[in-house]
Amino acid sequence: MSKIDIDAIPVRVGTGYPAPHDEPCREREIKALGLAGGLSQYGVNLVRLKPGVWTGQRHWHTKEDEFVWVLEGEAILVDEDGETAMGPGTCAAFKAGDPNAHCFQNRSDADVVLLTVGTRSDEDECHYPDIDMFANSGRYTNPIGVFVHKDGSSYE
Repeated sequence: MSKIDIDAIPVRVGTGYPAPHDEPCREREIKALGLAGGLSQYGVNLVRLKPGVWTGQRHWHTKEDEFVWVLEGEAILVDEDGETAMGPGTCAAFKAGDPNAHCFQNRSDADVVLLTVGTRSDEDECHYPDIDMFANSGRYTNPIGVFVHKDGSSYE
């Protein structure tokens, strides 16, 4: 077993989304637990959302499964079924290829902490139905320039 010192993992703040799509996620905090443990086949992240912050834009993946467990606070799951309040101990799963676009939003006045787990597929594409953005495959080997407009043109 390789014990992970969570306190020693650096916090990444923000997102790789181009402006203006990055706005609701600029203060998102992530600790990459899986990478700290040397995992390469799936990601495990501790995500902190301050009040008003989102996990990401509403999206779905072609090749990646996702699992989210709420550890602290109350998050709002926004997906194709509408909005669902989720508190500590609740979880949600999203199967690769299922076009149930989703995100979690913190609409409360306290922090939300999530444990997220997802496949790491370099062949994955990500769809964002609410905005003019698409993520090409190759995000793990070439994270720069992955986000494009839906017509394929780049953000400049």
